[in-house]
Amino acid sequence: MNIDNRIKFRHLQCFLEVARQGSLVRAAEALAISQPAVSKTLKELEDVLAARLFERSKQGVSPTPAGLAFLRYAGPSVQALREGVRSLRSGEHEAGQLRLGVLSTVESSLLPDVVRRLHERHAALVVSVVTGQSNHLLDQLRAGELDLVVGRMTDSPRIEGLSFEHLYSESMIMVVRSGHPLLLRGRVDGSSLADYPLVLPLAGTTIRRYANSLFVQGGISLSQQRLETLSVALSRRYVQDCDAVWVAPLDAVRQDLQRGELRELDVGLREPGGSVGICSNPSAVMSLAAQWCCEALRAAAAEYRETLDT
Repeated sequence: MNIDNRIKFRHLQCFLEVARQGSLVRAAEALAISQPAVSKTLKELEDVLAARLFERSKQGVSPTPAGLAFLRYAGPSVQALREGVRSLRSGEHEAGQLRLGVLSTVESSLLPDVVRRLHERHAALVVSVVTGQSNHLLDQLRAGELDLVVGRMTDSPRIEGLSFEHLYSESMIMVVRSGHPLLLRGRVDGSSLADYPLVLPLAGTTIRRYANSLFVQGGISLSQQRLETLSVALSRRYVQDCDAVWVAPLDAVRQDLQRGELRELDVGLREPGGSVGICSNPSAVMSLAAQWCCEALRAAAAEYRETLDT
């Protein structure tokens, strides 16, 4: 089916601005045209599409189901066109930029694979990565300071109003250095872990709640010596240098396990973990670089799921 040639760029631009502003008046100001001109342009688009795109009220306007469906395609299309024009005017080698928020659990394993895939396909792309706690990153996403946030964050209250796409589920496991005394025992009784330092995620974080669930299910006693951190690099080095036990997301340590540098303790269970995925802001137009990143994340996650099934 061909695109109706009556749909012009001005129709899409007006539609997106009204959706972004939630007001015909504010959209008119942003587009530097009159409010009647906005209303007329929207009416033309609705006539072409044979669908009502917005509901009007005293508070402003909000997209109808048809408007939301059209927004999913109109936004990326206009953004791609703008970036294509910009790249040609600026020179084909000008770098695009992706602003990515990443939780610590995926930064050491999933993310390098994703960045590699992006740079193989888009040589001039700059990937700027910010790490931190989920609440802080989601606030930055909501404010437009990040394009996407990746990690385990479905339990965060800040996720309300944002979109989340599931990639895979991630288990919590207990790992130690190769040669650790506990490895000689086979299955480890939960009470024996109290004799060793413990590495845990920070209290109050989503991932810490999953770690606490593992303790409760396994009847595991907390050690008085604890290192609480979200830093994967610090946790890895500390555990490799002493007899500490690290309660870690599988994704953060799977390469260490494959290389034999860390070993999983058999405590009789694994906490099933939470959903790792992509969080985006539906009220903002997704950039072309962010769309590329989503494609790379889906491909990398699909390969990772295959390794879990084998």
